[in-house]
Amino acid sequence: MSSAHYQALEPQTSDEDNEDIERPLHQNHLRSSYTSSSSSSACNAPHPMVRKASGGVARRRCILPLVGVALFFVAFCYLTLSGDTRIALGLGGGSEDSEEGSHHGLDSINFRPLNESLHICSESYEDRRQFMQDKPRSEYGQLPIIYFVTPTYPRREQIPELTRLAHTLLHVPRLHWLVADDQEKCNGYMDTLLNRFGMPYTHMVSPMPSKFRNEKPAPRGVANRRAALQWLRQHNLTNGVLYFGDDDNTYDLRLFSEIRKTQRVSMFPVGLIADYGVSGPVVRKGKVVAFLDSWVAGRRWPVDMAGFAVNLEYMAQYPYVNMPYKPGYEEDLFLRSIGLQMSLIEPRGNNCTEILVWHTQTKSKKLGMVRLESKYLDDRSNLGALLLNLKLMGVASTTENEGRNALISKNGKEKPHSAILS
Repeated sequence: MSSAHYQALEPQTSDEDNEDIERPLHQNHLRSSYTSSSSSSACNAPHPMVRKASGGVARRRCILPLVGVALFFVAFCYLTLSGDTRIALGLGGGSEDSEEGSHHGLDSINFRPLNESLHICSESYEDRRQFMQDKPRSEYGQLPIIYFVTPTYPRREQIPELTRLAHTLLHVPRLHWLVADDQEKCNGYMDTLLNRFGMPYTHMVSPMPSKFRNEKPAPRGVANRRAALQWLRQHNLTNGVLYFGDDDNTYDLRLFSEIRKTQRVSMFPVGLIADYGVSGPVVRKGKVVAFLDSWVAGRRWPVDMAGFAVNLEYMAQYPYVNMPYKPGYEEDLFLRSIGLQMSLIEPRGNNCTEILVWHTQTKSKKLGMVRLESKYLDDRSNLGALLLNLKLMGVASTTENEGRNALISKNGKEKPHSAILS
C-alpha cells in the first residue's frame, strides 16, 4: 500500500462546470473575434470634423463586415469540422442534432478539461489471486484491463456493500478497481479491506465540493467519478475499458466478458430502473436506434450510469472529457463530452435482450447505537472487539448516555448487560 497526492494539471481551471454548461463555446469565439477586429485601424472613431450622421454611417459600415466575417467563421467551422469534434466543442453534432432538437439548451456545452486534485490513500498493482473463474491467472494475460470505477460514501451500509461487490470482482480477470470515497480523510479500515482482497486497486478520497452538498438533489457521485477520470488521465491510460459500477448494483459475470470487447462505446439494458423497471437501448437490425427509459427529460442519451462502457483509446481522443455537476444529466453530459453518435454505439447483452446488471439500491438507515458502559468494552467478552470493528466500519457505535440500555438475553429472558458481563 502507498499514499500519494496528485496535483492538478496545468493549465489551472475552475471546477465550476455547472456554470460552463450554459455558456456555448462559439459565443466566446464570436466575442474574441469582435474584440480583436474592433481595434483595427479601419474601425477607428471618425474624425472630429465629420458630421455625427456620417459618423453613424461609418460605424455601421465598419460593424456589418465584422458581423459577416464572424458568421462566416462559425458556418465554416460547423460545415468543416467532423461531427465528433463539433459535439466535443459544444457546436452540435450534425444530423443527429437536427433530428433530436435542442434538448433544453444542453447541446452547446463548454466542457473544460478536468483539473482535479487527487489524494490516493492506498493502491496496489499486484494481482495476488491464484484463479479467476476456472482458469489460472496466467491464462488471462492478453485481455484488455477493465477499470471498474466505484463511487462510494460513508454510511451504515458502505463496508457490507463493498464487500459484496468485491466478491463479484474477485472472479473477474484483468480488472483494476478504482474506489473513490466521498470524504475528506482516508479510511484506514477500507485500506486494509481492499488490500486483503488481493486484486489490483486504487483507493482515493474525492469529497463533493461543499457548495453542492445542500442542493436538492445533490450531484452525488460526480466528484468521485471525476477523480477517477483524472486518475486515468494522469496515468495516460489508453489500453483498456472504463466502466462505472456503483457499490449497490448486482452484476452478472457475463457483463465483464461483454464490455471487455468494447471498441468505442458499448451499451446494454439495466434492470430495476424507475417506472419501467428497465432502461436501455432500442435495437433494430443490430443497430441502436433509440432508447427505452421512463425519464427522458430532454437527454440525448437517456441511459443509466451502469448501462455503458467506454474504450480508453477512443476516450483519449477527446481532451474535454468531463462529467459536470448537473444531477440527472451526468451520463448524458459525459457521453456528449466524448463525441458519442448513435452510429458508434455497440449493443451488448445479446442485442440488448438480456439484463446483465441490476440497479439494486439498498435503503440506508441511521447509524446503530448501543448503550453500554465503556468499562464493559474490555476483554472480558467479545463485545469490545466486535463493537469496535462495527464502529470502524461505520455500522454502529456505542454510547453511555443515549437511548435504552443494551439488553442481553439468556434462555429466552432479557437481562441488563451488566448482569452477564460483571
